[in-house]
Amino acid sequence: MTLTQNLEAVTNHFEKAPSSIAVWVSSQWKGVASEFVATLFLVTFGCMSCIPISGLPHNPPMYAALTFGMTIAICIQIFGHISGALMNPFIAVQAVLWKRVSISVGIAYILAELAGACAGYGILVAVAPVDMAGEGVCVSLPHPMLNNYQAVCVEIMLSAALSLVNCSVWDPVNESRLDSVPLKYALTISALALAGGPLSGSSMNPARSFGPALWAMKWDSHWVYWVGPFIGGIVPAIFYKHVWLQKRDSKSL
Repeated sequence: MTLTQNLEAVTNHFEKAPSSIAVWVSSQWKGVASEFVATLFLVTFGCMSCIPISGLPHNPPMYAALTFGMTIAICIQIFGHISGALMNPFIAVQAVLWKRVSISVGIAYILAELAGACAGYGILVAVAPVDMAGEGVCVSLPHPMLNNYQAVCVEIMLSAALSLVNCSVWDPVNESRLDSVPLKYALTISALALAGGPLSGSSMNPARSFGPALWAMKWDSHWVYWVGPFIGGIVPAIFYKHVWLQKRDSKSL
């Protein structure tokens, strides 16, 4: 290939790049917008339940757990058929590993989720009757008597349970059992939040923790809420896909 041909090939590549980007954006922007709005709803409504109730020293333990769970159900009902209503970076990575979305779409979903979480908490900062950021309302933090490594273990276990529920929903065997998916996730999130809330805050979602932490500028132990969910979320998903899913497929042949 001559130098002229090389230059023509490079020129053609750059001429086609804007067109390729335009095609990608036109085909994926609805899903990206869906993840942004869904995560915005999750953080706005979920953290709204963490605002101190006047006259009570502490909000009832089930209040936030049920609110986050039911908000998940609402978002899946609205956005599930558009983007899957992932609302969680580790679930976006899980979707890439299961080849439900491409790597580029997965990255776009993660960025949209982080932006949605920040926007959702920002809404509460603007309208809440308390100083959300100043008081650190809804910021994920471990129990004072737990160290960071104990909190990571709690987040790993909680995220593993959520991950396996997600794998079960995605399993082709359950394709005909999708009507109750919003309720399944609502009960899963509520149960795990009730179990782990007093210990680690039961985040299970880096985006949900990132938005409040950014507004409040409270980064103490923040790494816990990335490491825990990613280890607990991705390792079980790989195990399920390559052990349980393949066995089930082989039995059907």
